[in-house]
Amino acid sequence: MNSKLLILVQARTGSSRFPNKVLKPVLDKPILIHQLERIQGIQRKAEIVVITSLEPEDDAIVEISKKYGFPVFRGSLIDLLDRHYQAAKDYEADWIVKIPSDCPLIDPQIIDEVFDYCFLHEGEFDFVSNLHPASYPDGNDVEMMTFSALEKAWKEAKRPLEREHTTPYFWENPSLFRIGNWGWESGLKYDMSHRFTLDYPEDLEFIEAVYHHLYPINSLFNLNDILALLQERPYIYDINSVYAGVNWYRNHLPELRTIGVEQTNTDHEYRKTN
Repeated sequence: MNSKLLILVQARTGSSRFPNKVLKPVLDKPILIHQLERIQGIQRKAEIVVITSLEPEDDAIVEISKKYGFPVFRGSLIDLLDRHYQAAKDYEADWIVKIPSDCPLIDPQIIDEVFDYCFLHEGEFDFVSNLHPASYPDGNDVEMMTFSALEKAWKEAKRPLEREHTTPYFWENPSLFRIGNWGWESGLKYDMSHRFTLDYPEDLEFIEAVYHHLYPINSLFNLNDILALLQERPYIYDINSVYAGVNWYRNHLPELRTIGVEQTNTDHEYRKTN
């Protein structure tokens, strides 16, 4: 597979719930940098680029990212679909991978599993993720699409939520795209019960606790290491458990056609139907 693989990590400082969250220090390093270094742990060759806005307040993201050697692309603050498309066009990518910056515990092995599934079925999919339906603990989000599919969405998506959240146009229009989904092979479903994402101060406290216990042993600790830690020290799980299952699309349920619909999945392949 000689296609150019581009991982785009969207980041901004202006979160309404938790401003500057991605720049908060954990073990003397910005949490954004921890996440980028975890993504670097993947086995497959890919370019990793931070994509942020043109707003002056996001100059700090540019400065920090470049300090640690990560390139940055700047684009629209609100239209994330445009920001992803313009970055993909600028870097001449064949496949674009969307990973949000609020996933500082993401397991690089899971990213590789999504890649392997996609390229094992090369030519069969326009869009592949591990989110529709989700099975991993929230915060292991991987969505990938071909450039041509991204360009089609960029041209055709009109609703504000489709522009702001980048990928709804794909999974809301299964008749327009060939969609694949990778599910956790363990058969377990932790997406609503475990929260590894960063949106609230309690999430940062949880993430700090995980890093404190696991990072000194292995900087690329994996999902099983985290689950074992939470089993051993359940008080860590309790730190942010009140937010388990909280996600962005809860505020858009009347607008979304596919969220909440029960689906069956065999051979790790998922195609939505209206």
